[in-house]
Amino acid sequence: MNSFPEERMLSAGRPKCKTNRWGYPVYTNSDECISHIDAYFQQVLCYGAESRIVLKAGEADGDCVLANTLIAFFFFASKQSQHASFHLHAAKQKLGLATVYENMVFRAVSSLVTGQEQQTTLDLHSQLLKDFPKDLASLKRAQVLCFYMGRPDISLQLVEQVLPENQDEGYIYGMLSFPLLELGRMRDAELAARKSLTIKSDDPWSQHALCHVFQHECHFNEAAHFMETCADSWNACCSFMYTHNWWHLALCYLEGHAHLSKVLDIYDSHIWALLQRKDADYSQVYLNALGLLLNIHVRGNYAIIHDRIRDLVDRLMDQ
Repeated sequence: MNSFPEERMLSAGRPKCKTNRWGYPVYTNSDECISHIDAYFQQVLCYGAESRIVLKAGEADGDCVLANTLIAFFFFASKQSQHASFHLHAAKQKLGLATVYENMVFRAVSSLVTGQEQQTTLDLHSQLLKDFPKDLASLKRAQVLCFYMGRPDISLQLVEQVLPENQDEGYIYGMLSFPLLELGRMRDAELAARKSLTIKSDDPWSQHALCHVFQHECHFNEAAHFMETCADSWNACCSFMYTHNWWHLALCYLEGHAHLSKVLDIYDSHIWALLQRKDADYSQVYLNALGLLLNIHVRGNYAIIHDRIRDLVDRLMDQ
């Protein structure tokens, strides 16, 4: 029997209690809403390009607190503050009809979207994960916050906190590997990344972590070969993960003294070309484009990239 009290608290006018991907209770009358929420969670974990799927959850049930909360975060991350505020308000209006889990997700996301102190936001996520440790999407949000705060130690604590409840979840080991990298624990980071890839071979975050290990050890040819074998799995990734993993491969070529044409082909075909994709996040494309051009430039190859730098500057000045 489900131990969550919400399933025993149904009353007139209250939506039905369903369970999401993590097995946690959500009030909604719409199976489609839950399905789209779960699809969104998958996009978060795999750094997918289809995170907009969460908007369909709101279309299926505009009163669902979890749906509106996640939509608010989606718009916040997309720098669309008005839309984020609208959906956060919509969620707040229905908190009385929400489960404990939904309320805790709302509080954590609301703290982030409304710009509260970072430590407050982190504390709310930590408490959420103590009570609902299988919610890896919330863990991912917390780890990103830790990254911007420069606190890999807390990021590691959070993932270790929930690890016992997620032993069979491949993505958790990639999430474990990255803070280990940041803390300089390269052997442990490698073991975690490899364990993740034995469970989920196409996890781009774990591929990224293992590439970091190879690069740290100056095994650039091994890193390049590994990333080449992974590249086909990046096509469904969001702008950040797609361009960044290609950036890593290009850097492996540079450090491994491959012909510069291989590096420039990555820039042209897999970084700059992403601007043609309708769902491209231009800022992520520009960051990885600039990072690669700078790496080429400091190696004394300015002339061959002059036109590319000019095109990039024109875009940056315009936007």
